[in-house]
Amino acid sequence: MKNLPLHWKILIGMALGVVFGFIAVNTGLEDFTRKWIMPWGKIFLNLLKMIAVPLIVASLIKGISDLKDISKLSQIGGRTIGIYILTTLTAVVIGLLLVNIIQPGNGIEETTRANLLEGYAADATAKINTANETETFKDAPLKFIVDMVPDNIVGAATSNKNMLQVIFFAIFFGIAMILVPEEKVRSVKSFFDGLNDIVLKMIDLVILMAPYGVFALLAGLVVNSPSADIFVALGKYALTLIIGLAIMIILYAVVVSMFTGKSPGYFFKGIMPAQLLAFSTSSSAATLPVTMERVEEHLGVEKEVVSFVLPIGATVNMDGTSVYQAVAAVFIAQVFGFDLSMMDQLTIVFTATLASIGSAAVPSAGIIMLVIVLESIGVPASGIALIFAVDRPLDMCRTVVNVTGDAAVAMLVAKSVGKLGEPKPKNWDDHYEKVA
Repeated sequence: MKNLPLHWKILIGMALGVVFGFIAVNTGLEDFTRKWIMPWGKIFLNLLKMIAVPLIVASLIKGISDLKDISKLSQIGGRTIGIYILTTLTAVVIGLLLVNIIQPGNGIEETTRANLLEGYAADATAKINTANETETFKDAPLKFIVDMVPDNIVGAATSNKNMLQVIFFAIFFGIAMILVPEEKVRSVKSFFDGLNDIVLKMIDLVILMAPYGVFALLAGLVVNSPSADIFVALGKYALTLIIGLAIMIILYAVVVSMFTGKSPGYFFKGIMPAQLLAFSTSSSAATLPVTMERVEEHLGVEKEVVSFVLPIGATVNMDGTSVYQAVAAVFIAQVFGFDLSMMDQLTIVFTATLASIGSAAVPSAGIIMLVIVLESIGVPASGIALIFAVDRPLDMCRTVVNVTGDAAVAMLVAKSVGKLGEPKPKNWDDHYEKVA
């Protein structure tokens, strides 16, 4: 077990949790499970919530302050950020449209839903409070923007429900850092670079607890709602997300073909090795060296564009994660029986878009980003237990979308600045004659 990959441990923990839950239901151990098993799942969720604010602050400030080279590459930089934001917004909207059309979480029986709400009653209170607050929206059309700007950043950082305020401050802080001479903020930048590395390591440590947290969450889920319709809904959720991810990949190919004249076959043939690596590692950062090599040598993008667009994309461009956050947030709300208002949907768009900018390019970071989105609309974060069972394979799929999107944007930017040429693949014996 020690050398078993983490994702297999998580899957085993999920399976054992479901089995234990059904055994508990049939042997009268429900009370034991609620008192001695479920708290460990709550601890795991609290650890994820605990990391959310420092992750957003460190990642966003580091990511924005790294864009200092835009002064040298203003033309490339402006187009890169603009296209990345556009594709992220598109991904969130596609996710929301699909989950509202398919409604994978609406097939839950009322008895099952009542059991779920009873099990997560404390968290559900947050949604009721949020719903009451949004009733004033019709009388204050700019309330959303007003609420996004904090009057006290320390106070805003004390609650994950104020995550948009934290994101606003982090972006504002990062932009100010760029405008100050580099020598004056070097120590500040080093601090946030180091803080970002520490937070990423904290994520690694928390994720090590994932198999046990998943066991506790799934066991509690089955005890609170021992119904097959939950698992049917989960299958619909996975299918909805996969459809959304597939639409994004098709959209990339179509846009690349329209604006660069390169066929979808050409694009996929060039980027496929990076896609396969992304699928196996679930990490845009780990795939980055291969992505850069394929985009430069096999898609014909010049090195100047590759070295700027792709590293930024590995942090900023998380389109697969954006689709996932939109689908997962609404699915969990549907399962709990919460009707999301238009204001809630807009909050998902803004929060998922901005949160994806700060999303770490490492496996399972999307789960922490989802906590942020759920907290922003008042949906019980405990609902993550519903989707954790299938998160790992879906994480692999959405990382493929992230990497594919990076490559597509690199081609679009290169074409727009006249730096898209023909492929020049390098072989191991390119310089053999010189040394022979």
